[in-house]
Amino acid sequence: MGMSVTISAATGQDAEQIFRLQYLCFQSEAALYGNYRIDPLVQTLDSVRQEVAADCVFVARLGEEVVGSVRGTVTEDGAASIARLCVHPRLQGHGIGARLLRAVEAALAEERGATMFRLHTGHRSKGNLRLYRRVGYETVGTSEGADGVPMIVLEKPAGTYATTA
Repeated sequence: MGMSVTISAATGQDAEQIFRLQYLCFQSEAALYGNYRIDPLVQTLDSVRQEVAADCVFVARLGEEVVGSVRGTVTEDGAASIARLCVHPRLQGHGIGARLLRAVEAALAEERGATMFRLHTGHRSKGNLRLYRRVGYETVGTSEGADGVPMIVLEKPAGTYATTA
């Protein structure tokens, strides 16, 4: 009998697993850009701990193991910034990313008053772009990450939560 992946709010005890998972998951993104100094790879454990304490952070668990995570914050204008969505490479393609998006979107809208969701992804990140578009995000512009990576900015109105991809 196999275990099911569950989605729940992260706790301070999850910070180290989130930190390690993020480092693993964003290796493929770094390879796409030939840049191993991208933000998710240089973030410190203390910074992850601070985000877990202050932001809206969800994890996907397989038993006790954190196999996915996502973070979100609401800005003064009511837009929710969603970031650092990652799923362990061995479990990608099973809808976990869409479930994490749904959880963080619901919490940001219902508990923190978000009126719109916004996220950024690298311009070469075709799998990420497919997922985001499949769950209702539309491209609204471009930007450049602090690490120099060209980013695509995507948005969707709150209330149109992600459905299973």
